[in-house]
Amino acid sequence: MRVLITGGAGYIGTELAYRLAERPDVTQVIIYDNLSRGNYNLFIGVRKFPRDKVTFINGDLLDSRKLRKSLSGVDVVYHFAAKVTKPFSDHNPHLLEQVNHWGTAEVVYAVEESDVSRLIYASSSAIYGSSDQEVGVGTPPEPSTYYGISKLRGEEHVVRLQQKMPAYILRTANVYGYSKSMRFEARLNRFMFEAASGQRITVNGAGTQARAYIHIDDTTDCLEAMLATDLKPDIYDLTTRNLTIQEVVDGVKTVFPETEILFVDQHVKLWELRVKPDARLSGCLRLDEGTFLEEIKEFKKQFTLDFHD
Repeated sequence: MRVLITGGAGYIGTELAYRLAERPDVTQVIIYDNLSRGNYNLFIGVRKFPRDKVTFINGDLLDSRKLRKSLSGVDVVYHFAAKVTKPFSDHNPHLLEQVNHWGTAEVVYAVEESDVSRLIYASSSAIYGSSDQEVGVGTPPEPSTYYGISKLRGEEHVVRLQQKMPAYILRTANVYGYSKSMRFEARLNRFMFEAASGQRITVNGAGTQARAYIHIDDTTDCLEAMLATDLKPDIYDLTTRNLTIQEVVDGVKTVFPETEILFVDQHVKLWELRVKPDARLSGCLRLDEGTFLEEIKEFKKQFTLDFHD
């Protein structure tokens, strides 16, 4: 089996590429990425891919000719490539639309014209917008950011493809945890880095606002399972827990007790979102709410600074 991962040099893509390269039923992993984030960590370090099993293609989603050529002989496509910005993901909406919406359209068009038998698309829980009620796949999407809008439009192309072949949409929550290609602008990862380096953590709002989260290992577990799942091609919520910002910083302070926490603009009501874990994915996800502290304790061990251990 040959697998192609768009955005394969990114946070999730890197971890999935390592996982798939270890599988005996996967003969080749093709990483298709334009390296626009300037992240080259995939190419360095002591952790190496099996020899001659992984190929890198420096390609753009909107380069339709290269994309189609890269799909020759590919069986399964994971589509992770996307433009993500923080905060609120509203910087440069035109670029978000080009990459996340029309880039996904190009992937779908290319898959339709190829021999690919399965597509897995990483969407985002941002398509739900902000809500003080728990949401799930039955909740009508109401994206409140340009990023959420662009990801929802990308979903529409994949939904159309579902009429012709197995195509899965995974609305991914906020991913956290160690990877050599991890994103430090993600809130929990950033808090851990600030605490590990002795910085003060600044929290906007009162800390009562909740977000949906999933650990990078759980994310990879589920994505690997989608390689040969017999689940119905559909839309799924990829999340394991909902945490308030207060619960997040309390966890960080537990593993880094010397960390100073500063709350600002506590009177302002901020964006929040709770997503119900999708029971249909229970076979590939650990839904034990008690593991969060254990996960960030393990996360702490990955930092090279020995800060007030």
